[in-house]
Amino acid sequence: MALSPLHSLRLSAFLLAAVPWTALHAQASSYTVSHRFKLGGDGGWDYLAFDTTGHRLFITRGTHVIVVDPDKGTQIGDIPNTPHAHGVALAPTFGRGFVTDAGDTSVTIFDLKTLAVLGKVKVDVDDDAILYEPATRRVVTMNGDANSATVLDPAAGKVVTTIKLPGGPEFAVSDFHGTVFANLEDKSAVVQIDVAEGKVVKQWPLAPCEKPSGLGIDRVHHRLFSGCHNNVMAISDYDAGKVIATVPIGPGVDANLFDPGTQLAFSSNGGDGTLTVVRETSPSAFSVAANVPTQRGARTMALDPATHTIYTVTADFGPPPPEGGRPKPLPGTFVLLVVSPTK
Repeated sequence: MALSPLHSLRLSAFLLAAVPWTALHAQASSYTVSHRFKLGGDGGWDYLAFDTTGHRLFITRGTHVIVVDPDKGTQIGDIPNTPHAHGVALAPTFGRGFVTDAGDTSVTIFDLKTLAVLGKVKVDVDDDAILYEPATRRVVTMNGDANSATVLDPAAGKVVTTIKLPGGPEFAVSDFHGTVFANLEDKSAVVQIDVAEGKVVKQWPLAPCEKPSGLGIDRVHHRLFSGCHNNVMAISDYDAGKVIATVPIGPGVDANLFDPGTQLAFSSNGGDGTLTVVRETSPSAFSVAANVPTQRGARTMALDPATHTIYTVTADFGPPPPEGGRPKPLPGTFVLLVVSPTK
């Protein structure tokens, strides 16, 4: 009998829990940029999402989403009319994908197979991060300026509820059991959300972390990895609701990930063009294993859990504007970096 995606995820977690720590420690913690694929095009970018079923990479590019073959570094599809696109969530159970479009305060719904746009649904202001929560079979958006999370029914393409949050959310992750965690950037805290009940159930401070952005999760050992803009990764025990460790990372972090197959956490640091690799040697012990050179501006990323490959993107930049702010990416220089474990 074929397993559902949720049952497969839970089985993977069970099998991982049975693996001795010594076996996990044997995994390589050294990474290198193995390929640089020039994708070109104009404008900025934000989140990446890796499609484990179709082996595709979804990359938001401001007004549209490009779909890339990560092995060849070639564009194989495009989802248009996604103004100020931030994030992509994939719901394979429903054969649908979802894009947050902050430019018109909506979510674009598309067919995962054909990439055809199926419709749009209005959500709350500044919809940014987005994820599919498999236990509740819901899609959840994080709405930064609105201090809220919107819960969608992916089949109906309709809003189920909007949850008021105690601050502005950034990245979010699911425990695959109906709970979503999100960084509150303006509060330097983590919030825990019960999706089925549509309410906040817990909040805790991340001090000494300041302005958390990226967020990774170890679902077996119940750990969260928050990337903070004061150059630290804050690691929380989400059962206890407290920070248990911090490690240094590079500047300009925007994304964090955790690879359960290697017990490694990652921080993509656009400020200095590094990928910080953090080893979890036990559920309470963490250390920096490597700082891998990538390229300045490589601040978001996605993981292929089967090969342990990291994908990140960036571009060349012009001079900083006189009035301050981020320098603009130069047209035609957008590049996909493939960061592979070394053998």
